[in-house]
Amino acid sequence: EEGDTTEVEDVPPEEDFGLSHADTYSDYAPSKLRSGLPHPDPVVETSSLTSVQPPEIWYHISIPEHIIDTGRLSALQLETIIYACQQHENILPNGERSGYLIGDGPGVGKGRTIAGIIYENYLLGRKRSIWFSVSSDLKYDAQRDLADVGAEKIKVHALNKFKYTKISGKENGSVKKGVIFATYASLIGESQNAKSKYRTRIKQLLHWCGGPLFDGVIVLDECHRAKNLVPSGSSRPTKTGKTVMELQTSLPKARIVYASATGATEPRHMAYMTRLGLWGEGRAFPDFNSFISAVERRGVGAMEIIAMDMKLRGLYLARQLSFTGVSFRVEEVTLSADFIHMYDESVKLWLEARRQFQLVIGILSADKNQRKAMWGQFWAAHQRFFKYLCIAAKVKACVRLARESVRNGKCVVIGLQSTGEARTLEQLDEYGGELTDFVSTAKGVFQALIEKHFPSGENDFIAMSVVGARRSQNAKRQVPTKKSRFEHSLSDTELSSELSLSSDEGGIVADEWTDLSERNSRTNMNEEASGSGSNGSDEDSSSSEEVCDSFNPFMLGDDSDEDPWEEKMKIADTVRKVQKRKRRSKSSKEEEDTVKELNIKAESVVAENVVSADEFLHSGSSFLAPDFTPLRLASELGLSQVQVVKADLLAAIERLGEILPPNTLDELINELGGPQNVAEMTGRKGRVVSTDDGQVVYQLRNDGDVPVEMMNMTEKERFMNGSKRIAIISEAASSGISLHADRRVSNRRRRVHITLELPWSADKAVQQFGRTHRSNQVNSPEYIFLISELAGEQRFASIVAKRLESLGALTHGDRRATETRDLSQFNLDTKYGRAALETTLKSILGWVAPIVPSPADYKGNFFNDMLQFMEGVGFVYRESSKRPFQLEKDINMTKFLNRILGLPVSAQNALFQYFADTLKEVVEQAKRDGRYDLGILDLGLPHEKVKKVKTTTYVGTMRAAGMKIELHALSVERGMLWNEAMDMYCLNMGDDDGFYISTNPRLKPTAILICAARGRRSAKNDQQLFTVYKPYCASNPKAEPLSNITQRYRKVLPKEAELIWREMYESSDTNCQHVYWHGKCKATESGHVCEMGKRVRTIHILSGSVVSAWNLLEDVIATASTRQQNRMQVVRLRTDQNQKLVGLIIPNSCVETLMAYLEKSSNQFFVKGYD
Repeated sequence: EEGDTTEVEDVPPEEDFGLSHADTYSDYAPSKLRSGLPHPDPVVETSSLTSVQPPEIWYHISIPEHIIDTGRLSALQLETIIYACQQHENILPNGERSGYLIGDGPGVGKGRTIAGIIYENYLLGRKRSIWFSVSSDLKYDAQRDLADVGAEKIKVHALNKFKYTKISGKENGSVKKGVIFATYASLIGESQNAKSKYRTRIKQLLHWCGGPLFDGVIVLDECHRAKNLVPSGSSRPTKTGKTVMELQTSLPKARIVYASATGATEPRHMAYMTRLGLWGEGRAFPDFNSFISAVERRGVGAMEIIAMDMKLRGLYLARQLSFTGVSFRVEEVTLSADFIHMYDESVKLWLEARRQFQLVIGILSADKNQRKAMWGQFWAAHQRFFKYLCIAAKVKACVRLARESVRNGKCVVIGLQSTGEARTLEQLDEYGGELTDFVSTAKGVFQALIEKHFPSGENDFIAMSVVGARRSQNAKRQVPTKKSRFEHSLSDTELSSELSLSSDEGGIVADEWTDLSERNSRTNMNEEASGSGSNGSDEDSSSSEEVCDSFNPFMLGDDSDEDPWEEKMKIADTVRKVQKRKRRSKSSKEEEDTVKELNIKAESVVAENVVSADEFLHSGSSFLAPDFTPLRLASELGLSQVQVVKADLLAAIERLGEILPPNTLDELINELGGPQNVAEMTGRKGRVVSTDDGQVVYQLRNDGDVPVEMMNMTEKERFMNGSKRIAIISEAASSGISLHADRRVSNRRRRVHITLELPWSADKAVQQFGRTHRSNQVNSPEYIFLISELAGEQRFASIVAKRLESLGALTHGDRRATETRDLSQFNLDTKYGRAALETTLKSILGWVAPIVPSPADYKGNFFNDMLQFMEGVGFVYRESSKRPFQLEKDINMTKFLNRILGLPVSAQNALFQYFADTLKEVVEQAKRDGRYDLGILDLGLPHEKVKKVKTTTYVGTMRAAGMKIELHALSVERGMLWNEAMDMYCLNMGDDDGFYISTNPRLKPTAILICAARGRRSAKNDQQLFTVYKPYCASNPKAEPLSNITQRYRKVLPKEAELIWREMYESSDTNCQHVYWHGKCKATESGHVCEMGKRVRTIHILSGSVVSAWNLLEDVIATASTRQQNRMQVVRLRTDQNQKLVGLIIPNSCVETLMAYLEKSSNQFFVKGYD
């Protein structure tokens, strides 16, 4: 019936029980351990994990009682040690010993916990242990931690100090017991001169352990550093990841401990955690690929379930320091007019450079790998250039905040990710070791790209394509690992992947260029650089630090009397001479033939590219500054004069360099009082400083007798003892170093932690946050995130927010845990964000209709201009000006947010606003369709009562005899009594607030109560929203505009509404809404259950070892009748008996099928009823 339809829309769907977001944290105390002193600081755990109890303790610890009684190990540290040792007693079905994951956050005391596990095993006769971490400096912390737990006699030996011989041999000091401390970088080291069985570090370690029967402890501290064992996309497994796997498979009985605050930021990064037994023989998932596909298909809900399941099985604990007292704030930095001008000028030059690259590569390069390598270099440099500009925009604000904090009696810690050292050293080389001003890192990035990677003529590509064999020979040569940059120079034709000496610098990982990387020379240094692919790079993609012959391009001013063309020809001649000196041999006949072929190809490229120089660059003339001089097209000059274009670009960069900002790190130190006032903890070897007489000089960081490698530790001590009140840390210092207001140090001022550059990943973010927030602190830190108003700047916050959300889900069991860091507002990289990105780009191309209007404040034709810009940053392309635009493949959120930094400020803000509006609409649509993923939700608001009706327990399911799964049937009371409605009415006396009754004459009258929802307005038309309460549903009030309500209802006095309200309340106890309206229900008559409009509903929650029945659940939930029911929804609830439950909601339509499956597959089951 028509009226029936109207009212049905008004009734919440079956699963809409009144779910609210779960509280984030609960105070933590060990639940099964009765000994040990409390931790010195408040510790919390995500509420979802708190709802799950770990197994009973049966392991008896051997650590002396006085260590426990004196608090040298707190109760929660002792709890982890016991569960780890208890888990190590189990053998997995494949014969390997079970491992343990310590997921505690920074500052809880993982170091002492690990030391306790090593000490416990040492006391039981297992006297050889291996401890992996990320920095060799942390060896001293390991020694301190062992001493703190009473194990001073256990010696710690650094793996990288051993010679490549037998570790227990005389040459290495006959080390037969103790702890070998190694970094992941040293694990992959090798020597060509040693005997084959000791040639690699892993072979040395395996020999020292004594073979597959070794049952000692192996600790993988900060284990996320081994995460890329099964990378996503086009990247390949890193050598570190593969070596960590080899170590575990070679020592099947070793006691593995995984330890990291970030555990696994994405489930894919859990590939190396084979000892947790989540997949493999006798498990729900036969291998990692089936595990990952199931988890990724089900999204965040699945990750939450797995974290809880691991705690339930005694595999995992994850606590962190309470953030009580910690303040977070995000500060946006306003951009000055001068900065915007400088930024827009940079954009125009990059657009021009991309066009020149495209034309020259089109003429010269036929090989796909060469093109990929060139563009990889180009976009990596593009990303870093604009990243440096973003950071530079915040330096003044950072200096202001730092000075203000110091004046207020606080200490300041400034977090950076990269130092720009590579660019500084290149400038030193170019100017013969002398500087006249601070070096511009941004200029250095751009200049290095053109000098090293712009194909300036026949020499570049002939060397790369025709004489390919020569590269293979070059690859066989050993590149010196330590040689002065002033002496060592590589040919422009070599794409070396050698790493910079600075640990803050990283190159494009060669994994991105598959074939090319395997031909390049490798040294004994860390092979994997600083991430995977260009997205993870911090520094120049050619990290070999190659030095070009001295060449100083320039651009004459407009008032010069000299002929610019003549000067450019001189520059080109200089370039040709440089190229000639670098040429290793005369061109062969084959090379000459290739030149002819390339010239013919050049003519065809010119013919196809009929777009003039002005047509592309000035298509958006409204944003272009009038003083920009366009460069000539490479194709107009022909192949023989392409070098002139290179000189042209270098000259333009030189001119632009006059307004580009200097190196951020050097500028910060200079503005904050120089090295004598600022403690620098980075990986760079030297810095540029301003002397008392105004000169600018480069100096090494070593201070007196302190060697460079010990400077970070020395600077840390100066900060902690108060002689320096400002510290700047980079990624090199962000693991393990403690800078908090420790009770044991003299500098106990409150720390103000300013994040200038949000880290590339949650791994790094959590580590940096943990430097200043740790156990035993006098006061909590204050965090300030500086974010510029550049739209693309959201990219950095977006990555952190996305990773922290995933981190909160998997490592802490509740993805909302990271929202206390106030970064969720910047989270874009979700499935909804990706859908919005696709819609955004396709609507700009005109392939689909826009779902939101373009930004109203944009001056110009938004879609036309954005199409030109999309071409300028490589998102769209066309084979010729007569062909339609095509969308580039593999465009993801990271790439989008990187590339839009390369648009003028007004354009990128407009594009980002359009994308954000589109995303908002996509999310609203998902919510309307019941497809929105909400994470862990609370069930049980103050209005409702949840009663347990029945619990069916299934024991021994899914090939694991000890597994226990419980299916709970619960009744939920959602209604609102008349006196409760009157109380609400009396509290809300607005003109439109009050009782309303329905106006449909064909149906029995219904009554509702509405109250203005203060602070809530309609997104579409800004109307005030009203909360709607019904007799059968007070727990999930809807919010609607008044216009919607008055179409179906009229306002009445309470006296008129009372009888109807009471009648509806009584009827909804046992009857559905259809029975109330019509006296009958078709669904009920046909034998089905209908709960529409009932105030007492039955729901089913599955809890316990849910992961063991995963495949079964997948099959059952797939049969659910609606998309909303087809989602894995995790809920937490509290019953009227104050019992907590966390589990999966099972749609009522699936319950009978699930019960039949569980009865069939379990060893036994029993049912318990409740009154």
